[in-house]
Amino acid sequence: MQATTMRGTIVIFPSFNSNRKEASLKKKKKSRRHIRNQQCTPLTLCFFSSARVYENMAMTLSNSVPSACIICLSASNQFYLPSSPFKSLKPPLFWPWQKVKMGPLTVSPMGFGTWAWGNQLLWGYQPSMDSQLQQVFNLAVENGINLFDTADSYGTGRLNGQSEKLLGKFIREFQGEKRIRDEIVIATKFAVYPWRLTSGQFVQACRASRDRMQIEQIGIGQLHWSTANYAPPQELALWNGLVAMYEKGLVKAVGVSNYGPKQLVKIHDYLKARGVPLCSAQVQFSLLSMGEDQMEIKNICDCLEIRLISYSPLGLGMLTGKYTPSRLPQGPRGLLFKQVLPGLKPLLVSLREIAEKRCKTIPQVAINWCICKGTIPIPGVKTVKQAEENLGALGWRLSSNELLQLDYAAQESPRRMIQNIFQTK
Repeated sequence: MQATTMRGTIVIFPSFNSNRKEASLKKKKKSRRHIRNQQCTPLTLCFFSSARVYENMAMTLSNSVPSACIICLSASNQFYLPSSPFKSLKPPLFWPWQKVKMGPLTVSPMGFGTWAWGNQLLWGYQPSMDSQLQQVFNLAVENGINLFDTADSYGTGRLNGQSEKLLGKFIREFQGEKRIRDEIVIATKFAVYPWRLTSGQFVQACRASRDRMQIEQIGIGQLHWSTANYAPPQELALWNGLVAMYEKGLVKAVGVSNYGPKQLVKIHDYLKARGVPLCSAQVQFSLLSMGEDQMEIKNICDCLEIRLISYSPLGLGMLTGKYTPSRLPQGPRGLLFKQVLPGLKPLLVSLREIAEKRCKTIPQVAINWCICKGTIPIPGVKTVKQAEENLGALGWRLSSNELLQLDYAAQESPRRMIQNIFQTK
């Protein structure tokens, strides 16, 4: 048996050499070059995080697994076998034990947001993009992402609800294993329109979303915002609507969005008294949105075992490093960027510095910051390139010193992201 140990991945292969050949091979120098020349095919793929574990495994395997060789992956986590039908193998971006509990559900440590899927005003959606959006969906699911956030109001004008329709279509047409398809969690939000005044109307909205997606049960049913700021009497109807859709089995779990710390505690206590657990709270949370309210919401979520979902982790694109005060996006976002970007230099400099040191991109560092803060970021995606880049935020973690550097840079940046007008106190 041949073995090498290094930081990386140990791969075990059965050898096609005879016992005589194997005996002679043991006398040769155990080099990676020699191992690569053997005629091998994959048997087992094992992943470890310690070089000492590698050495112990290699010793154990040499005594218990005859006719085998061990190859360690390179820093790029890929290897190539001349005689194998597998050109390359890569470890997953995260392991099953790294998934996150969200009430009764288990989700990936990052989800994908679908606000742009149907939105022509802000994101320039066109139906011709659907084929690429389906590729985005497939790429995400194939890489372990199972949380997709949407809303019944996503889509402009006649395209209202388009995001939900596309998600349902992509789920039905996914060609992968049924088990993977069944694990997909759709978290949709129900708009608090002025005419939705009763719990029954919210139940009806939930059924309409379910019908658009053509699924049996929605993963998480969420209130899109609170009316406490402008129509307090409507608030109780919203809460009762969540209770009703949960009790009727239309959703597996319930959540809220844009709830400030005080209202979050109130709805949690109300739902708990009705026997309905509040599993998630969505809030704008990023290096551009880490004010006192946001941090208080995070602390409350931790205390009450509510999972915080951070939307706009890239600040609508301001934390991608692609834009400058002289190079702005078109449309309404350009007006916002013009106000905020000039004051983000300290933060963007730190993001770029860490990204270069880590061989990552600025968006990957910004998203990873959200993960390290204990939230589930849901960056928006429109293209395969964006999806691939976002996936690169998984599989590693910023150090404590890097987190402190980014926190300090964010505080030193004089501008902040404008908060959602619907977020309550």
